Amino acid sequence: MSSSAPGDDRPVPSPLAPAAAPPPTAVHSPPPAPRNGEQESEWATLFAEVSFKGARKGYFGSRGIDLSTGDRVIVEAEGGWDLGRVTALGAVAERKCSTSTGCATPTPELDVIRLATKNDVAKLPELRADDERVCRRAREMALESGLEMKFSDAEWRFDRRYLILYFTAPRRVDFRRFLPELARTFRARVRLEHLTAREEAKQLGGVGRCGREQCCSTWMTSFRKVTVAVARDQDLSLNPEQISGNCGRLMCCLLHEHSSYVEARRRFPRKGRVLALADGRERVVDIDIFKEEVWLKNDDGDRRMVTLGDLQKEMAAPRAERRA
Repeated sequence: MSSSAPGDDRPVPSPLAPAAAPPPTAVHSPPPAPRNGEQESEWATLFAEVSFKGARKGYFGSRGIDLSTGDRVIVEAEGGWDLGRVTALGAVAERKCSTSTGCATPTPELDVIRLATKNDVAKLPELRADDERVCRRAREMALESGLEMKFSDAEWRFDRRYLILYFTAPRRVDFRRFLPELARTFRARVRLEHLTAREEAKQLGGVGRCGREQCCSTWMTSFRKVTVAVARDQDLSLNPEQISGNCGRLMCCLLHEHSSYVEARRRFPRKGRVLALADGRERVVDIDIFKEEVWLKNDDGDRRMVTLGDLQKEMAAPRAERRA
């Protein structure tokens, strides 16, 4: 959930000062869409995915600017501009755009204005440092207003005309009176973004139990529900501390290989099943889908291990005898 309030009406300086603006007729004149049967075309290269602070991303037209992945760029934003880094181009960016919420295809609504200059990039550390100051002040103001809001991050847009404040709360918060107060304090349009626990972890970033950067912060575009049954299907420990991510919820990666485990288990008899074999009745007590081994226990309590292939032969033998 998000809401915004207007700030002051100071004039906005042009972001095009460091570089000459393209002719007005070229600003919104993309080449025609590809005809049927065409492969990678100039149309696809118009797409650029640009990443900003945290997990925020946007999709823009390149306006014919020669871009490369990793370039810092100045892009259009509502009523101003912003600075980000190009993370995908062409067909890759177009495909990612089509699977993201809030992305209008086939034509991006906003454009890359120009490549960022060294002076632009030099301003970022100061801007990010001010994010921390703003976040601390927002916490103080929420406490003074008696609002149960935990501000976890803040993000100034590069033109300082727009400010996003990210927060979590145990219940719904009525911040209609609080929002104008924030706008007056920071002299900018303010948007309050209510995050879930998973969204907060994605925004802040971090390293998972695997030692790699969180999936949600790098490539995931949406969250899927993860249940304890998913961990149980993979014979994982059900200790919450061992299967939970930085967000305190079950790790998203539990779903990555879940379907493979389910498919592999279909070849095995389920645990607890009693099998009629040549030496009598035996119960399945454990399976190992990687080694393709099955552990059995008979009525006397004796245990044995048999490969899945050998077990299938043993199970087929009594059926063949009955048919005979």
